[in-house]
Amino acid sequence: MSVAHFTPSMMARGSSRWLLLGSLALNLFFIGIAIAMAIRPAASPSWDRNVFVRVERLAASLPPADGDLVRGQIRANHAPIEDTQTKYRAAQDAIRATLRNEPFDVAALQAAMAQTRAARQNFDQAIQGVFATSAAQMSPAGRRALADWPPRRNSASSSQ
Repeated sequence: MSVAHFTPSMMARGSSRWLLLGSLALNLFFIGIAIAMAIRPAASPSWDRNVFVRVERLAASLPPADGDLVRGQIRANHAPIEDTQTKYRAAQDAIRATLRNEPFDVAALQAAMAQTRAARQNFDQAIQGVFATSAAQMSPAGRRALADWPPRRNSASSSQ
């Protein structure tokens, strides 16, 4: 047997080993991704567009008395907040509908966007009014917790 006959068979064995190792590494990679995807949803709560759900999560992170204060203010202003939230969502839907229209009308889109800005401003004023009233009655610890929301955020102001 000559060297020419020996080399191809050796290369075939070596390449199959590398193929096996590559396949094993790829399988382990995909298993790791599957495990990470299974664990991740349990670790982080999902985002909810409803302001009342988000405020409840915020109130739960405050000192108990301050959380109760925020919940009480939200309950007292529930109707106007819900109304402004509904109008804001409707304005967003109007933008989506305008974008789907054929033929496309730029002026209609700009008008829908202007309505959405106004609705968003009204919504913000309703929510911010509740928090301004609540913050004036909160403990210093409650105001700090409110400033650091969400609790996991590493802000530059908290490290100073």
